[in-house]
Amino acid sequence: MNVLIIEDELPTQRMMTELITSLRPDWQILACLDSVRDSVAWLKKHPDPDLIFSDIQLSDGICFEIFDAVQPQSFVIFVTSYDEYAIQAFRVNSVDYLLKPIEPAMLEKSIEKLDAMQKQVKATELLGSDYKDLAEALLSGQKKYRTRMAVPTADGFVKINVNDIAYLYSSQKTTTATTFQQVNHVVDHPLDKLEKQLDPEQFFRANRQFIINIDAVSRVNNWFNGKLIVKTKPESEEKIIVSRERARFFRNWLDR
Repeated sequence: MNVLIIEDELPTQRMMTELITSLRPDWQILACLDSVRDSVAWLKKHPDPDLIFSDIQLSDGICFEIFDAVQPQSFVIFVTSYDEYAIQAFRVNSVDYLLKPIEPAMLEKSIEKLDAMQKQVKATELLGSDYKDLAEALLSGQKKYRTRMAVPTADGFVKINVNDIAYLYSSQKTTTATTFQQVNHVVDHPLDKLEKQLDPEQFFRANRQFIINIDAVSRVNNWFNGKLIVKTKPESEEKIIVSRERARFFRNWLDR
């Protein structure tokens, strides 16, 4: 497996090199590049690597400018400190993403995912999507999120504004939106779909059952094994528990 690393932080470059070498000693790291310009120039002169590890925000632009200019037929794993909006967009077009700081277990899971994909599809089939649209969306900031919902009633529909929703709760394949006025509405969409449609600056997927509005968070308590319990206003009948793995992302979300 020939690997290219695109990362403008030297400590992260070194750490990734060491991790990749330790986990897959038979892989060959072809180069470590730190800018859009150098990456485009390198890819134009060399055969496509099998795998690219790429940071999103580089010193002279975003990495999607590279893929727009060169369109390498390579698998891509993104390494990022970028917000969840970008992460959600990249999931469709990449093998995986890793949030900094990179942990060995996270990298191993991404590599295992790549191994599984290689058995099913070729790199050209996986990465045949149009990087240009995503790059333009990032540069222009034109990402649009859901602002309202049409909720069915006994005799029709009623509109609720997304900003009025304190949290969304899923149980037995039914999704319920609870407003700040403590009114419950059954909505037609599953949480997995809504998670992609809601602004990640305002809403956070706490666990499989809950998406919560940042304005609804009233208190966060530590729980055992590094987990967190989130108290909301209005209060949820079910405990809202954030796993140890998600706790760091939740704290970062609150602290922006």
